[in-house]
Amino acid sequence: MTLPTVLIADDDRSIRTVLTQALGRAGYQVRSTGTAATLWRWVEDGEGDLVITDVVMPDENGLDLIPRIKRIRPELRIIVMSAQSTLMTAVKATQRGAFEYLPKPFDLRELLSVVGRALAVPTEATFSPPEAKDTEERLPLIGRSPSMQEIYRTIARLTTADLTVMINGESGTGKELVARALHDYGKRKAGSFVAINMAAIPRELIESELFGHERGAFTGATNRSQGRFEQANGGTLFLDEIGDMPPEAQTRLLRVLQEGEFTSVGGRQPIKANVRIIAATHRDLRTAIRQGQFREDLFYRLNVVPIRLPPLRERVEDIALLARHFLDRAKDDGLPAKSLDQGAVDRLKQHGWPGNVRELENLMRRLAALCPDEVIGTAVVEAELAEPLAAPGPTASTQPADGPETLSSAVERHIKDFLAAHNDGMGVTDVYDKIIAEVERPLIRLTLAATRGNQIKAASMLGLNRNTLRKKIRDLEIPVVRGLM
Repeated sequence: MTLPTVLIADDDRSIRTVLTQALGRAGYQVRSTGTAATLWRWVEDGEGDLVITDVVMPDENGLDLIPRIKRIRPELRIIVMSAQSTLMTAVKATQRGAFEYLPKPFDLRELLSVVGRALAVPTEATFSPPEAKDTEERLPLIGRSPSMQEIYRTIARLTTADLTVMINGESGTGKELVARALHDYGKRKAGSFVAINMAAIPRELIESELFGHERGAFTGATNRSQGRFEQANGGTLFLDEIGDMPPEAQTRLLRVLQEGEFTSVGGRQPIKANVRIIAATHRDLRTAIRQGQFREDLFYRLNVVPIRLPPLRERVEDIALLARHFLDRAKDDGLPAKSLDQGAVDRLKQHGWPGNVRELENLMRRLAALCPDEVIGTAVVEAELAEPLAAPGPTASTQPADGPETLSSAVERHIKDFLAAHNDGMGVTDVYDKIIAEVERPLIRLTLAATRGNQIKAASMLGLNRNTLRKKIRDLEIPVVRGLM
C-alpha cells in the first residue's frame, strides 16, 4: 500500500523540519521545499496527495498559487499556513479553494488532524464565490490573538455558506463589525446590509420597524412603510441586542424564520423573507431562557453558528495593534499624528477595559486630540486611565503597599469597573450570572491550558465531575486545544 505524499512549501527551514518529522511519524511521505517554483513543478508532474503551503515565500505568494493548482489538479487538497494572521488572509485562502487555513504559530496536533480530514474527504467540484476585494489596508477586524484567529477562520468558512449566525459579546467588542464582515465577504454582499438595534426601539413599534406597515394600520400611519425585512431583501438583516426583543416580537420573528414569509402590520398579502439573519447580544440567552425572558425555540433557530467575541481583557496581545490602528485612523480624520512608547503600551495592557475595544478607541482619539507630545508616554496614559468613573466615595485600596494585588481585590476592582461603565443602569441585566461566567471562563480556560487540554486532569484540579466540566466548557464556549507548539 502506497503511503500518501504531502508536499510542503515554506521558506522557514525549521518549520519544514518540524512538519516533516511530525508527518513522517504519522505515516506520511513528505517532500519539502522553500520555494513556490519547486512546489509548482511537483504539482505539474502529478506528485503529492496534499499540499501544505505558506503564504509568504521568496518567489511567489502562496495564495496566488492556489488557483493555478486548482485549475490543473482540482482534486488536490491545499492547507494554507500564514504568520500574516489577518481576516483577509483567512478569507482569501478559503475563497481561492484552500481546504483549511491555519495561523502561525500553529497547533501541531490540529494540523495533523486537518491533514487526516483533508485526505479522508472525497473530492468533488466545489463552488467558488467571487473573490473578496483586496482591502488589506482597511480590514474591518484587527487582532492576531488566538481567539481572533478562530473568529477569522469561522468568518472565512461562512463566506461560502448562507447560515444564520448568533454573535455573543460584551458591549464594545465589535459585534456589528463581525456582522458586516460576514456580509461583505459572503454570498449576499451585492445586497443591502440593514442593521436594527432591538434595545433602541419602543416595544409598540418593533413589529412595524421589522415588517413594515400599511396605510391606516394605526394612528399616524398615513403612508405604507417598508420594514427592515423588505429593505434587506436579497441581503443581510442584522438584529443587534436580540436578547432585548419583547416576547410578542419574538413569536412573530420565529414564525417568519419557520415559514420564510411575513405580512406587514395591517397587511394581508404574504411577503417572502429573502434575507440572511445575523443576530447579536451581550446577554447570556441560556440564562434568559431559564428565566422565561427568551424563547428557546427562537434561540435554536438563531444559534445555528455561534460566534463568541472575547472581551479586550482576554486578548491583551492585540492592544498595541488596536491602539496603533486607532491612532492611524485619528490621523486620517485630521487629528495630529501620534505614537505610543513601550511604557504606555504596557500600561494599556494592565487596564481592565470594561468598555472593551470601543473604550480603547475613544481613549486613542482623545489622546490624539489633546496630548501635546508626538510620542505618548506612560504618565499621560496613567493619568487618563486613573480618572474615576464612579461617583466619589470612600474606597478600599485595591493593592496592598507591601505586596501584590490579591485575587479578592482584583475581582472587586473589575466589578467596580463593570458597574461604573454601566452607571446609567441601561442594558444591565443578569449581573450575577455575567460576573460568575467571567470568573469561570478564564479559570477553566487556564486550567485546561495547564493540563494541555486534558479534561480528566482539569476536572481533578478544579474538583469538578468530568461531565460537569464538559457542560461548563460547552455552555461557556471555551475552546479545548491539545499539544500547542
